[in-house]
Amino acid sequence: MDIGVALPAAVEDASGRELVAWARAAEDHGFSTLSVIDRLVWPGTEPLVALAAAAAVTERIRLATQVLIAACRSDVALLAKQTASVQQLSHGRFTLGVAAGVRPDDYAATGTGFHDRGKRLDELLVTLQRLWGEGSSTPPLGARRPEILVGGRSHAALVRMARHGDGTVVVGPPGAFAQRAREAQEVWTEHGRQGRPRLVAQTYFALGDRARDDAREHLSAYYAFAGPHAQRFVDGALTTEQALLDAVEGYRRAGCDELVLIPCTSQVEQLGLLAATVKEEL
Repeated sequence: MDIGVALPAAVEDASGRELVAWARAAEDHGFSTLSVIDRLVWPGTEPLVALAAAAAVTERIRLATQVLIAACRSDVALLAKQTASVQQLSHGRFTLGVAAGVRPDDYAATGTGFHDRGKRLDELLVTLQRLWGEGSSTPPLGARRPEILVGGRSHAALVRMARHGDGTVVVGPPGAFAQRAREAQEVWTEHGRQGRPRLVAQTYFALGDRARDDAREHLSAYYAFAGPHAQRFVDGALTTEQALLDAVEGYRRAGCDELVLIPCTSQVEQLGLLAATVKEEL
Protein backbone atom coordinates (compact mmCIF):
# COMPACT_ATOMS: atom_id res chain seq x y z
CA MET A 1 0.00 0.00 0.00
CA ASP A 2 1.32 3.45 -0.93
CA ILE A 3 1.32 6.33 1.56
CA GLY A 4 0.55 9.81 0.26
CA VAL A 5 0.08 13.13 2.00
CA ALA A 6 -1.99 16.24 1.32
CA LEU A 7 -0.71 19.76 0.95
CA PRO A 8 -1.92 21.99 3.81
CA ALA A 9 -3.67 24.20 1.24
CA ALA A 10 -6.88 24.14 3.29
CA VAL A 11 -5.14 25.22 6.50
CA GLU A 12 -6.18 28.84 7.05
CA ASP A 13 -2.79 30.45 7.66
CA ALA A 14 -0.68 28.36 5.28
CA SER A 15 1.64 30.60 3.25
CA GLY A 16 2.89 30.09 -0.28
CA ARG A 17 6.39 29.45 1.05
CA GLU A 18 5.06 26.77 3.39
CA LEU A 19 3.18 25.03 0.57
CA VAL A 20 6.29 24.96 -1.63
CA ALA A 21 8.47 23.73 1.25
CA TRP A 22 5.87 21.08 2.06
CA ALA A 23 5.81 19.87 -1.57
CA ARG A 24 9.59 19.54 -1.72
CA ALA A 25 9.77 17.78 1.65
CA ALA A 26 6.96 15.35 0.76
CA GLU A 27 8.92 14.25 -2.31
CA ASP A 28 12.20 14.05 -0.40
CA HIS A 29 10.61 11.82 2.24
CA GLY A 30 9.31 9.42 -0.42
CA PHE A 31 5.55 9.88 -0.14
CA SER A 32 3.67 8.55 -3.16
CA THR A 33 1.22 11.40 -3.79
CA LEU A 34 0.76 15.04 -2.90
CA SER A 35 -2.96 15.83 -2.89
CA VAL A 36 -5.28 18.79 -2.27
CA ILE A 37 -8.82 18.97 -0.98
CA ASP A 38 -11.31 21.54 -2.27
CA ARG A 39 -13.61 24.07 -0.69
CA LEU A 40 -14.42 27.37 -2.37
CA VAL A 41 -16.03 29.26 0.51
CA TRP A 42 -13.07 28.93 2.84
CA PRO A 43 -9.81 30.89 3.29
CA GLY A 44 -7.43 28.45 1.61
CA THR A 45 -5.42 28.13 -1.59
CA GLU A 46 -7.28 27.09 -4.74
CA PRO A 47 -6.44 23.41 -5.43
CA LEU A 48 -5.25 23.56 -9.05
CA VAL A 49 -3.17 26.67 -8.35
CA ALA A 50 -1.56 24.88 -5.39
CA LEU A 51 -0.78 21.82 -7.53
CA ALA A 52 0.71 23.97 -10.28
CA ALA A 53 3.09 25.45 -7.69
CA ALA A 54 3.91 21.95 -6.46
CA ALA A 55 4.53 20.74 -10.00
CA ALA A 56 7.15 23.44 -10.48
CA VAL A 57 9.27 22.32 -7.50
CA THR A 58 8.91 18.52 -7.68
CA GLU A 59 9.89 15.84 -10.19
CA ARG A 60 8.60 12.44 -9.07
CA ILE A 61 5.72 12.63 -6.60
CA ARG A 62 2.19 12.28 -8.03
CA LEU A 63 -0.13 15.28 -7.76
CA ALA A 64 -3.85 14.85 -7.14
CA THR A 65 -7.09 16.61 -6.36
CA GLN A 66 -8.78 14.46 -3.74
CA VAL A 67 -11.26 15.75 -4.41
CA LEU A 68 -12.18 18.70 -6.61
CA ILE A 69 -15.80 19.88 -6.28
CA ALA A 70 -15.94 20.08 -10.05
CA ALA A 71 -19.67 20.53 -10.68
CA CYS A 72 -19.68 24.04 -9.17
CA ARG A 73 -17.17 25.08 -11.87
CA SER A 74 -19.52 25.95 -14.69
CA ASP A 75 -16.84 26.76 -17.31
CA VAL A 76 -15.87 23.25 -18.37
CA ALA A 77 -13.57 24.46 -21.16
CA LEU A 78 -11.57 26.47 -18.64
CA LEU A 79 -11.44 23.51 -16.24
CA ALA A 80 -10.24 21.28 -19.09
CA LYS A 81 -7.42 23.69 -19.82
CA GLN A 82 -6.48 24.07 -16.15
CA THR A 83 -6.35 20.33 -15.51
CA ALA A 84 -4.53 19.62 -18.78
CA SER A 85 -2.03 22.32 -17.87
CA VAL A 86 -1.28 20.71 -14.51
CA GLN A 87 -0.85 17.38 -16.31
CA GLN A 88 1.56 18.97 -18.77
CA LEU A 89 3.50 20.98 -16.16
CA SER A 90 3.96 17.85 -14.04
CA HIS A 91 4.96 15.68 -17.03
CA GLY A 92 2.04 13.31 -16.58
CA ARG A 93 1.93 13.07 -12.77
CA PHE A 94 -1.59 14.45 -12.26
CA THR A 95 -4.65 12.58 -10.97
CA LEU A 96 -8.03 14.31 -11.14
CA GLY A 97 -10.24 13.30 -8.24
CA VAL A 98 -13.77 14.73 -8.32
CA ALA A 99 -16.98 14.63 -6.29
CA ALA A 100 -20.33 16.38 -6.22
CA GLY A 101 -19.76 17.83 -2.75
CA VAL A 102 -22.18 18.40 0.11
CA ARG A 103 -21.93 22.17 0.80
CA PRO A 104 -24.53 24.41 -0.87
CA ASP A 105 -22.43 27.53 -0.19
CA ASP A 106 -19.78 26.51 -2.74
CA TYR A 107 -22.48 26.30 -5.38
CA ALA A 108 -24.23 29.50 -4.32
CA ALA A 109 -20.93 31.39 -4.58
CA THR A 110 -20.54 30.38 -8.24
CA GLY A 111 -24.22 30.70 -9.17
CA THR A 112 -24.53 27.03 -10.09
CA GLY A 113 -27.35 24.68 -9.13
CA PHE A 114 -26.90 22.43 -6.11
CA HIS A 115 -29.68 19.88 -6.46
CA ASP A 116 -28.75 18.70 -9.95
CA ARG A 117 -25.00 18.65 -9.27
CA GLY A 118 -24.66 14.88 -9.75
CA LYS A 119 -26.12 14.98 -13.25
CA ARG A 120 -23.94 17.93 -14.19
CA LEU A 121 -20.85 16.17 -12.82
CA ASP A 122 -21.58 13.19 -15.09
CA GLU A 123 -21.86 15.51 -18.08
CA LEU A 124 -18.72 17.39 -17.05
CA LEU A 125 -16.62 14.22 -16.95
CA VAL A 126 -17.70 13.29 -20.46
CA THR A 127 -16.96 16.78 -21.75
CA LEU A 128 -13.60 16.99 -20.00
CA GLN A 129 -12.35 13.81 -21.62
CA ARG A 130 -13.57 14.96 -25.03
CA LEU A 131 -11.79 18.31 -24.66
CA TRP A 132 -8.59 16.64 -23.47
CA GLY A 133 -8.71 14.40 -26.53
CA GLU A 134 -9.38 17.20 -29.00
CA GLY A 135 -6.47 19.27 -27.78
CA SER A 136 -7.72 22.37 -29.63
CA SER A 137 -7.88 24.51 -26.49
CA THR A 138 -5.79 22.47 -24.04
CA PRO A 139 -2.10 21.54 -23.96
CA PRO A 140 -1.39 18.37 -26.00
CA LEU A 141 -1.82 15.32 -23.77
CA GLY A 142 -1.72 12.49 -26.29
CA ALA A 143 -2.33 9.23 -24.44
CA ARG A 144 -1.40 10.76 -21.08
CA ARG A 145 -4.81 11.92 -19.94
CA PRO A 146 -5.06 12.35 -16.17
CA GLU A 147 -6.21 9.40 -14.11
CA ILE A 148 -9.74 10.03 -12.83
CA LEU A 149 -10.94 9.13 -9.34
CA VAL A 150 -14.51 9.70 -8.15
CA GLY A 151 -15.43 10.34 -4.53
CA GLY A 152 -18.75 10.54 -2.73
CA ARG A 153 -20.79 8.47 -0.31
CA SER A 154 -23.79 7.65 -2.53
CA HIS A 155 -24.47 4.71 -4.80
CA ALA A 156 -24.66 7.20 -7.68
CA ALA A 157 -21.05 8.17 -6.99
CA LEU A 158 -19.98 4.55 -7.49
CA VAL A 159 -21.92 4.34 -10.74
CA ARG A 160 -20.19 7.57 -11.82
CA MET A 161 -16.83 5.97 -11.00
CA ALA A 162 -17.63 2.85 -13.03
CA ARG A 163 -18.83 4.87 -16.03
CA HIS A 164 -16.21 7.58 -16.13
CA GLY A 165 -13.35 6.86 -13.74
CA ASP A 166 -10.42 4.67 -12.83
CA GLY A 167 -11.14 4.32 -9.13
CA THR A 168 -12.62 5.92 -6.04
CA VAL A 169 -11.64 8.03 -3.03
CA VAL A 170 -13.11 7.06 0.35
CA VAL A 171 -13.12 9.22 3.49
CA GLY A 172 -13.59 7.21 6.66
CA PRO A 173 -12.00 4.68 9.02
CA PRO A 174 -10.76 1.26 7.82
CA GLY A 175 -14.03 -0.52 8.58
CA ALA A 176 -16.08 1.93 6.52
CA PHE A 177 -13.43 1.81 3.80
CA ALA A 178 -13.67 -2.00 3.58
CA GLN A 179 -17.44 -1.85 3.08
CA ARG A 180 -17.16 0.88 0.46
CA ALA A 181 -14.41 -1.04 -1.34
CA ARG A 182 -16.69 -4.08 -1.65
CA GLU A 183 -19.50 -1.93 -3.00
CA ALA A 184 -17.14 -0.25 -5.47
CA GLN A 185 -15.98 -3.60 -6.82
CA GLU A 186 -19.56 -4.81 -7.24
CA VAL A 187 -20.62 -1.72 -9.18
CA TRP A 188 -17.41 -1.83 -11.25
CA THR A 189 -18.12 -5.41 -12.29
CA GLU A 190 -21.83 -4.75 -12.92
CA HIS A 191 -20.84 -2.08 -15.45
CA GLY A 192 -18.62 -4.46 -17.37
CA ARG A 193 -15.28 -3.08 -16.19
CA GLN A 194 -12.40 -5.53 -16.05
CA GLY A 195 -10.08 -6.01 -13.09
CA ARG A 196 -10.63 -3.75 -10.08
CA PRO A 197 -10.95 -0.03 -9.45
CA ARG A 198 -8.13 1.85 -7.77
CA LEU A 199 -9.03 2.32 -4.10
CA VAL A 200 -7.75 5.39 -2.27
CA ALA A 201 -8.47 6.28 1.37
CA GLN A 202 -8.15 9.64 3.09
CA THR A 203 -7.99 10.57 6.75
CA TYR A 204 -6.70 13.47 8.86
CA PHE A 205 -3.57 13.44 11.00
CA ALA A 206 -1.55 15.62 13.36
CA LEU A 207 1.54 14.57 15.31
CA GLY A 208 3.74 16.05 18.02
CA ASP A 209 3.08 17.79 21.32
CA ARG A 210 0.18 19.86 19.97
CA ALA A 211 -1.39 17.12 17.89
CA ARG A 212 -4.78 16.98 19.60
CA ASP A 213 -5.05 20.76 19.79
CA ASP A 214 -4.07 21.19 16.13
CA ALA A 215 -6.66 18.62 15.05
CA ARG A 216 -9.41 20.11 17.21
CA GLU A 217 -8.77 23.72 16.20
CA HIS A 218 -8.51 23.09 12.47
CA LEU A 219 -11.24 20.49 12.02
CA SER A 220 -13.76 22.21 14.32
CA ALA A 221 -13.47 25.32 12.17
CA TYR A 222 -13.32 23.58 8.79
CA TYR A 223 -16.37 21.39 9.53
CA ALA A 224 -18.33 23.99 11.48
CA PHE A 225 -20.98 23.84 8.73
CA ALA A 226 -21.71 20.26 9.87
CA GLY A 227 -22.80 21.36 13.35
CA PRO A 228 -22.43 18.66 16.02
CA HIS A 229 -21.20 16.20 13.37
CA ALA A 230 -17.93 18.15 13.20
CA GLN A 231 -16.84 16.35 16.36
CA ARG A 232 -16.77 13.09 14.40
CA PHE A 233 -13.96 14.45 12.24
CA VAL A 234 -12.08 15.72 15.29
CA ASP A 235 -12.37 12.35 17.01
CA GLY A 236 -11.33 10.50 13.86
CA ALA A 237 -8.07 12.36 13.36
CA LEU A 238 -4.92 10.29 13.92
CA THR A 239 -2.97 12.12 16.63
CA THR A 240 -0.57 9.48 17.98
CA GLU A 241 2.04 7.27 16.35
CA GLN A 242 0.21 4.13 17.46
CA ALA A 243 -3.12 5.32 16.09
CA LEU A 244 -1.42 6.06 12.80
CA LEU A 245 0.25 2.64 12.61
CA ASP A 246 -3.00 0.88 13.52
CA ALA A 247 -4.81 2.80 10.79
CA VAL A 248 -2.17 1.94 8.19
CA GLU A 249 -2.54 -1.74 9.00
CA GLY A 250 -6.33 -1.50 8.99
CA TYR A 251 -6.46 0.13 5.56
CA ARG A 252 -3.98 -2.37 4.18
CA ARG A 253 -6.11 -5.28 5.37
CA ALA A 254 -9.16 -3.61 3.82
CA GLY A 255 -7.56 -3.68 0.37
CA CYS A 256 -6.54 -0.05 0.13
CA ASP A 257 -4.14 0.81 -2.71
CA GLU A 258 -3.10 4.18 -1.31
CA LEU A 259 -3.69 5.98 1.99
CA VAL A 260 -3.47 9.78 1.81
CA LEU A 261 -3.00 11.60 5.12
CA ILE A 262 -4.38 15.14 5.36
CA PRO A 263 -2.57 17.53 7.75
CA CYS A 264 -4.27 19.74 10.31
CA THR A 265 -1.37 22.23 10.41
CA SER A 266 0.99 23.71 7.84
CA GLN A 267 4.17 23.15 9.86
CA VAL A 268 6.53 21.26 7.56
CA GLU A 269 7.99 19.43 10.56
CA GLN A 270 4.85 17.31 10.49
CA LEU A 271 6.21 15.54 7.42
CA GLY A 272 9.34 14.44 9.26
CA LEU A 273 7.28 13.07 12.15
CA LEU A 274 4.94 11.30 9.73
CA ALA A 275 7.77 9.84 7.65
CA ALA A 276 9.54 8.54 10.76
CA THR A 277 6.33 6.83 11.90
CA VAL A 278 5.53 5.13 8.59
CA LYS A 279 9.14 4.66 7.40
CA GLU A 280 8.56 0.95 6.70
CA GLU A 281 5.88 1.91 4.18
CA LEU A 282 7.88 4.48 2.21
